Amino acid sequence: MTQLSDTPTRYGAVSRLLHWGMAALFAAQFISAAAHWALPRENTLRELLWGYHTTLGVTLFALILVRGLWGLANIQRRPTNAGLMGQAAVAGHVVLYALMVIVPGVRLLAAAGGTRGLSYFGVQIFSPQTAEVAWMQAPAEWHGELGWILALVVLGHIFMAVVWHRLMQRDDVLSTMAGR
Repeated sequence: MTQLSDTPTRYGAVSRLLHWGMAALFAAQFISAAAHWALPRENTLRELLWGYHTTLGVTLFALILVRGLWGLANIQRRPTNAGLMGQAAVAGHVVLYALMVIVPGVRLLAAAGGTRGLSYFGVQIFSPQTAEVAWMQAPAEWHGELGWILALVVLGHIFMAVVWHRLMQRDDVLSTMAGR
């Protein structure tokens, strides 16, 4: 039987589903941003990939909140790492989660104070404003840059899991999230 909750030796099915599902969605999100940045305007592939960026961003933001609540509910049962590397892992995860909230959060704030508003699968989340609210727009100026910083932190996370833990340390840290 599959364990839904986390245990001290491995993450449960819910944590693993959220982790790997969000990993796939973040990969798609970074691909859409890279295409938007690298491909010329009026490019069909660029427009296709960019077309889902906002919807996927809102979906990821909602999943981040769910994942955060689930993580807090399981915090006493989760696998831990001791020592300096354990503290570094905690710090790295704090940065990762903070950016996963801040990057879409600043864009959502701008949408709430913008003249276009925001709809999600046809449901109006934020109505358009008659004029842009400047203080709500200003943080969104950093959305792209913070997104690329998040991508670098994600790559660091992958590096630590695969290269450091799996290949160099040959420990079972990766298997705690892989479900083995």
